[in-house]
Amino acid sequence: MIRFLVGRIVLLAIGLLVASMIIFAVLRILPGDVAQVVAGTQSSPAQVAAIRHQLGLDQPAFAQYGAWIGGVLHGNLGRSLVTQSPVAPQIAQKLAVTLPLAGMSLLFALLIGLPLGVAAAVLRRRAGGVVISVLAQVVAGVPIVWAGLLLVAVFAVSLHLLPTQGFPIDGWAEPGLAVRSLLLPALTIGAVEGAVILRFTRSATLSVMDADHIRTAAATGLSRTGALVRHGLPHVALTVLAVLGVQIAGLLVGAVIVEQVFSLPGIGRMLVTDVGRRDLTKVQSELLVLTGLVIVVGFAVDVAHRLLDPRLREARA
Repeated sequence: MIRFLVGRIVLLAIGLLVASMIIFAVLRILPGDVAQVVAGTQSSPAQVAAIRHQLGLDQPAFAQYGAWIGGVLHGNLGRSLVTQSPVAPQIAQKLAVTLPLAGMSLLFALLIGLPLGVAAAVLRRRAGGVVISVLAQVVAGVPIVWAGLLLVAVFAVSLHLLPTQGFPIDGWAEPGLAVRSLLLPALTIGAVEGAVILRFTRSATLSVMDADHIRTAAATGLSRTGALVRHGLPHVALTVLAVLGVQIAGLLVGAVIVEQVFSLPGIGRMLVTDVGRRDLTKVQSELLVLTGLVIVVGFAVDVAHRLLDPRLREARA
């Protein structure tokens, strides 16, 4: 197991390094001049050149990358090219909104996808199972923006149950208001991602229901449902766990979109603003943090899957 962990940690570090190189290179391809943005439209070429030198934008690309990644390795995500303020505290402040949003979205997705996926498999030959499967296909294909607008129309405009936009000024100092403001955005992401999890859960449950050990358990006196619950659902959970590593990326992408729809002050909304301002240092650090979260979650899921699945341990042995 230790050898497995060391190997995965090495792959994690390589993945983050490669991701940082790609992020840095892609952002340098974007059109526009940061020095011109900072200097203003009425500035002279000499003023623009002075600002470019001050910000280090006249240095070779490899030198700029080395300075940035060296700072990251020491916990310094750099300073905004536009405001000259430290980037790390701003990202930490925005993550205090985005991470709870992603966590609540994941909770909703599991609450929707797991029980309905099992029900769709058990009731596959009945009307209820067909309806659940069809609804899952439809919801999984709905753009998150449309899903958000629909939920706003139902829960905010029609029922007046939840706020449509914003986040408390004092943030988590008012936890009740903070959670309430995240419920509708989280439900928006959770409904779409939950439909995807539902489909995987249904497929995994159907495979388990036809397995030999379920038939054997049923032959010993257990009901079909009892055999599925006792001996089948742990295998279904392992399949869903493997899928979650991919779905987490979808949750974070959904958070970037939903934060725009619901005016939430998260890292996604800040990222969109900074891209428009061509604040390269800030954007590349934000993208690296988001990419790092996805890679770390994938690492955690991989390790958890290895620990919980005896077949993988036996194969390794």
